[in-house]
Amino acid sequence: MKIKRFIGGVLQSNGYVIYQEDRGCCYVIDPGYSAGVFRDFIEKKHLDMRGILLTHHHHDHTGAVQKLKTMFDCPVSIHRQDVDFCKFEVEHPLEDGDRILLEDEEIRVVHTPGHTAGSVCFFSERGKLAFTGDTIFNVDLGRTDLEDGSESDMIRSCREVINKWNNEIFIYPGHGDGCNMKKVRKINHEFLEIVGDGKWQ
Repeated sequence: MKIKRFIGGVLQSNGYVIYQEDRGCCYVIDPGYSAGVFRDFIEKKHLDMRGILLTHHHHDHTGAVQKLKTMFDCPVSIHRQDVDFCKFEVEHPLEDGDRILLEDEEIRVVHTPGHTAGSVCFFSERGKLAFTGDTIFNVDLGRTDLEDGSESDMIRSCREVINKWNNEIFIYPGHGDGCNMKKVRKINHEFLEIVGDGKWQ
């Protein structure tokens, strides 16, 4: 999997284009700003735009969705619990465990509520990576004090899902730089406070 990151907006949100090779298919993850920047990259690489994947409903991750939908006539996917917050049509409500194919690479939808009720991570076993949105960053966790956030859900997501990822898994978060889980287990003190010693199962 090849990954192109774009950073935009006051909150410096990360949006990603994922693809295999030039002239192959692609998906856009969390286009918060500047639809034209995503379009220009996709057209430059002659990629076949298959859809928009959203980790959660907040505007700094979805602000460019409608423009991209219009540009490429492509479907949008977001967890079903976040659908009602969206101001655009969602063609594919997601559930935990759903699979998305990027050519021959499988991407699994992992429900990780806490930041929002429908927050998800997009996980590739083959790529040993996860797009984590605002669930977990390199040095901290997403806030849980917004409208549909939940501290108890975040605790469960960290303990029952993320802490089971091995040290090789590289996270691509919604803000800031990515890193592998080995580093997360050294520098992310909010995560470590939740999971104890940070040892994965």
